[in-house]
Amino acid sequence: MSTRTAVVTGASAGIGAAAARSLARAGFHVVLGARRLDRLTPLAEETSGTALTLDVTDADSVASFAERVPECHVLVNNAGGAWGVERVEAADEEHWRWMWETNVLGTLRMTKALLPKLVDSGDGHVITVTSIAGHSVYPGGSGYTSAKHAQAALHETLRAEHLGDPVRLTEIVPGAVETEFSVNRFDGDTDRAAKVYEGYQPLAAEDVADVISFAATRPSHVNLDRIVMKPRAQLDGKTFHRE
Repeated sequence: MSTRTAVVTGASAGIGAAAARSLARAGFHVVLGARRLDRLTPLAEETSGTALTLDVTDADSVASFAERVPECHVLVNNAGGAWGVERVEAADEEHWRWMWETNVLGTLRMTKALLPKLVDSGDGHVITVTSIAGHSVYPGGSGYTSAKHAQAALHETLRAEHLGDPVRLTEIVPGAVETEFSVNRFDGDTDRAAKVYEGYQPLAAEDVADVISFAATRPSHVNLDRIVMKPRAQLDGKTFHRE
C-alpha cells in the first residue's frame, strides 16, 4: 500500500482525536482505537479512517486489535490518564493500579503487539505521549508521576534496544493541556477541573497534535527523541504564572 498507516490509541477524545485529524490531513490512513466506539465512528468517517474498539488495559483486546491492523508505520501511544490527587500516605491502590495499567502496561502491550509490523514496514515510528509528570514530581501526584516516569523509561529503553532497526522513537512531553484529563482525574468534578486552567492559557489538544504530526512527517533519518512542550505561563508541574 502506498498510503502509510498511523495507529492512534485513546482516539475518542482530546489529544488522540486531534492527532487522528492532524495525521489524516498529513496523508496517513488513521486507525483509531478506544473503548468508546460511539465516539470513534464519526471521527473515522470524518478522517476516512478505521475505528476499532480497544481497551489497552485488556491484553485480549490489544491482541484482537493488532490482528485487525494489517500494517503499521506509525504508532501513537496516547491512551493514559490520571486518577486522584492523594498524598503517598493516603494513596488509593485502585487509582494507582488503573494509572499503571493504562499508562505503563497499556503502552507496553500496544508496542509489543505492533512493533514487528512497524519494523517490517521498513520505516516505523513509535510516538509516545507521556507528560512533564514523567520528568518531575509534585505533591499529590505520586501515582501519576510514577506511572509517567515508568512510561518514559520504557520508551527510552526501546530507543536503545532498537538502535539500528528501521524504526524511530519520539517521546512527546506535554505540560498542561485542557482536555477531559482533569475532569477524569477529579471524578467528573468540572468546577474543580476548570480551576486547574484558570488565569493562563493552557495548551489545546490541537497544539499537541500538531507536534505529533510534525514528528511523524520528518525525513526517515531524523529522530526527534524528546519534545517538551508547555504553555508559556508554565514552568514545571506545579508552577504557573496566573493573571
